[in-house]
Amino acid sequence: MARDGHVVPVDPQTTLTVKKKKQSSRNWILLDCTGQGTVLDADKYQIMHRVQIHARDLRILDPLLSYPSTILGRERAIVLNLEHIKAIITAEEVFLRDPTDEHVIPVVEELQRRLPPSNAVQLHVQGDGKANQGPQHDGEAEEDDSPFEFRALEVALEAICSYLAARTTELETAAYPALDELTAKISSRNLDRVRKLKSAMTRLTARVQKVRDELEQLLNDDDDMADLYLSRKMNSSSPVSGSGPAIWFPASPTIGSKISRASRASMATVRGDEDDIEELEMLLEAYFMQIDGTLNKLTTHLPGLIVY
Repeated sequence: MARDGHVVPVDPQTTLTVKKKKQSSRNWILLDCTGQGTVLDADKYQIMHRVQIHARDLRILDPLLSYPSTILGRERAIVLNLEHIKAIITAEEVFLRDPTDEHVIPVVEELQRRLPPSNAVQLHVQGDGKANQGPQHDGEAEEDDSPFEFRALEVALEAICSYLAARTTELETAAYPALDELTAKISSRNLDRVRKLKSAMTRLTARVQKVRDELEQLLNDDDDMADLYLSRKMNSSSPVSGSGPAIWFPASPTIGSKISRASRASMATVRGDEDDIEELEMLLEAYFMQIDGTLNKLTTHLPGLIVY
């Protein structure tokens, strides 16, 4: 592997089949808007310079430190720390820490699955300012107008919400038999088993609560949500040209992208309004409802564990 910040192009399949190993804190994978992955062996100063964030922001992503779930909007990046997903999202790239971690690999796979050119619609801006849209598939092209940073953020939120929901289901599956056995026979073995499950439930509830609280805090602050519009900030800081490079918009058949096809279409007419945060609000609300449902499941469906 190259040192001192050099990049090493890798075969995505090779990257995703590597077994979990001890990873240096320098190890990242960079995914561009086409889903191509590049392993980076860069120190914190090189990362900070590339995405233009402060050291305190990068420290949030340090795997050796314990920070609460966080989604921060900066001038040119979103700093995201959700459970095992520690990422920096820009308007064109995603930097993901520890790409060979067993819990991070599925996130890398999902980003690569959603972003390749074969699933994209290419828009060429003509001289008259109108977009010349390429081939469409199954009428899904109208769903593809979200900025790159929102699509990347959606992958991360979906992965975390699904991961925590799966852990909750596993706990529920183990809890009911344990409670039944304790009801049938009170013994030190059964009591110890239930108490361990209660401890696991307490820890999991705290983790779910942290993610829920972060999404709720974002939803309650329009300025914080506006800070996540990286593409808008980038476009407002550069002159609009009648011609330019092609823009790729990959298909994304997920919760957020299917909330309201009509609503997303209407958003195209109000993108110039810097105060508008409706699209992002819909995306965050979808996953807030999902994580809130997981929290309710932990606090209402497993009351038997609480009494022990």
